[in-house]
Amino acid sequence: MTTRNIDASVMAELDRLRGSIDNIDAAVVYMLAERFKCTQEVGELKARHQLPTADPAREGRQIERLRQLAESARLDPAFAEKLLTFIIAEVIRHHETIAAQTDAPAATPDRPHGV
Repeated sequence: MTTRNIDASVMAELDRLRGSIDNIDAAVVYMLAERFKCTQEVGELKARHQLPTADPAREGRQIERLRQLAESARLDPAFAEKLLTFIIAEVIRHHETIAAQTDAPAATPDRPHGV
């Protein structure tokens, strides 16, 4: 069946629903961007104070918290966990990059370029 054979009211409803999906996708992207801005600051703070890039205890608590939120939202908790695990891995990768950049000698008045 092609879209030419579908009733106009069905197509209108499909378009409406897809428009909602597109708006939600945009919101998810912007929320992720905000989340990564915060985790960037966390990574910089950790690097300045030579803290570990990963925090398995916090990550475990966050995963459990997200699973509970998913259940209350009627979202598959396993899916929510997979998503958060992926995000956490990306955050840790960013923190490792920040830490590696911070390991370079800092610039000071007598060492203007950090050498």
